[in-house]
Amino acid sequence: MCKDEHVNPWLSGVHHVEGMELLTSLELETVNGTDVQLKCTFKSTHPLSEDNVSVSWRFRPLRKMTEENFYYQKKSAFPPETRMFKGHVWSGDIMKGDASITLQNVQFRFNGTYSCQVKNPADIQGFVSEIRLKILLKVSFSEIGILAIAVGGSIGVVLLLLIIYIVVRIFQRQDDDTFVEMENHKSKYEVL
Repeated sequence: MCKDEHVNPWLSGVHHVEGMELLTSLELETVNGTDVQLKCTFKSTHPLSEDNVSVSWRFRPLRKMTEENFYYQKKSAFPPETRMFKGHVWSGDIMKGDASITLQNVQFRFNGTYSCQVKNPADIQGFVSEIRLKILLKVSFSEIGILAIAVGGSIGVVLLLLIIYIVVRIFQRQDDDTFVEMENHKSKYEVL
């Protein structure tokens, strides 16, 4: 083959492809009962259009084999209609390369793997980025806890007062005994 010959790229067996670049955290920890944003940002080698770009999120719980899916396409979010994820918020901005979602009032059943996939028809498809979400226990004082602290504190104060009373009485008796001894000693000398 000569240098001057034009080679058709379709016949060479090697094709240059361009794809979507996704970025997420590998693992995210949050406290139960709070809201958490699952951040998924992306870069495309082709221009973005809200009419063309679509986003899908897939949730795989830790112990179940079933999956839940969230979708965003053409300026509309389509969260699953199950009780678990009903009402959760699309918080991304496609034109800024953001495909994030926000989970509200997360519970332990939200533990699992969340996969983000963004498709822009001009880019090659198939890239998925995953976040492992770990929900931590939130420790809060309930009314019973506050009551227990109040009762325990009151008992502690009463015991402290009782100890002070006993110590004072012991010292008073020692003083009284010392006074009686001195009186007895004094009266011996008076008799002589």
